[in-house]
Amino acid sequence: MDRLSNTVRPYAWGSTTAIPALLGIAPTGEPQAEMWMGAHPGAPSRVTRTTTAGETELALTEAIDADPEGELGEPTVARFGPRLPFLLKLLAAGAPLSVQVHPNLEQAREGYADEESRGVPIDAPHRTYKDANHKPELICALTPFDGLCGFRDPTAAADAMEALGVDSLKPYVDLLRAHPEEAALREVLTAILGAEPAEMAETVAEAAAAAERLGGVHTPYARIAHHFPGDPGVLAAMLLNYVQLQPGEALFLGAGVPHAYLDGLGVEIMANSDNVLRCGLTPKHIDVPELLRIVRFEATEPGVLRPEAAPSGEELYETPADEFALSRFTLAPGAAPTALTAPTPQILLCTAGSVTVGEITLGPGESAFVPADEGVEATGPGTLFRATVAA
Repeated sequence: MDRLSNTVRPYAWGSTTAIPALLGIAPTGEPQAEMWMGAHPGAPSRVTRTTTAGETELALTEAIDADPEGELGEPTVARFGPRLPFLLKLLAAGAPLSVQVHPNLEQAREGYADEESRGVPIDAPHRTYKDANHKPELICALTPFDGLCGFRDPTAAADAMEALGVDSLKPYVDLLRAHPEEAALREVLTAILGAEPAEMAETVAEAAAAAERLGGVHTPYARIAHHFPGDPGVLAAMLLNYVQLQPGEALFLGAGVPHAYLDGLGVEIMANSDNVLRCGLTPKHIDVPELLRIVRFEATEPGVLRPEAAPSGEELYETPADEFALSRFTLAPGAAPTALTAPTPQILLCTAGSVTVGEITLGPGESAFVPADEGVEATGPGTLFRATVAA
């Protein structure tokens, strides 16, 4: 078992205070958006191992490469190859992230193979598929957490747009009311993303001013427009369900579901992939034809998840993902140790109190990697999240 040393990513949308507050350190003034825990090649966690040369710090990727079955267990290697199939994060949004969607596994493999065959450089700004994997993900709120998730009913979206009283929105309102659900959502999103930029910027500005004036259910869109003036993603956001999570609640984002995180601190887990197609609220490339191919144009309920309690005290967030499972333990003071041994690799993250795992004591925001089948117990008092591979 190893204490993890993790990288914090300074993306522009990140909160300047949320992760430092959890860690109990002073903010730097710079955004601190995500703390990555795992073996992603872009920013792998680091561990300290004893070698013939003494204590040596190395990337978790290196430790796994040296002994895949010893670190991950034979079942995980057989299913996913010699790599950790999930990435765990602390995510701290101080401003909206891009509206985005992820491909399913077949789409990811097809898209990656196509761009490879065409010789599109992997680091090209217009490259869509960075790998051949899908990216199901789960976000669990540690604080009140706002987001957008899935298309809402076209009639509700039409009502929201019409209430703004902006003449240039009328064609979208008419489309949303005149067609069957799938066609309405597809045509409106296509029209929004294909509009002439100057005209769209004017429409968004008028819509933002009206949302600010009306307040109420329109407040989130006024806030989004404040960060992204003139961006067509502001109107795309109005097609989606607005969700407010309370601490402990979660959202699962499967393939084809458009979504965005707006504000708050959470624990996020995902399949280890970088495949993101954006719909707006970003200066980055938007591949409209490919986006329209993979989006699921259907109205859905956000499906807020609450953990299911097991007799062991483990609270599991049930999802259909194969690459990961996330659960939570609330460890009471003086309680008997909780056994955490598993046949799969684990990352253990403390989010409150002080949790002792084996010989390692974790404070809020600190984490440890536990190889497959390694015997380990945890004591509190504190809150511990466990990330591992789904059974």
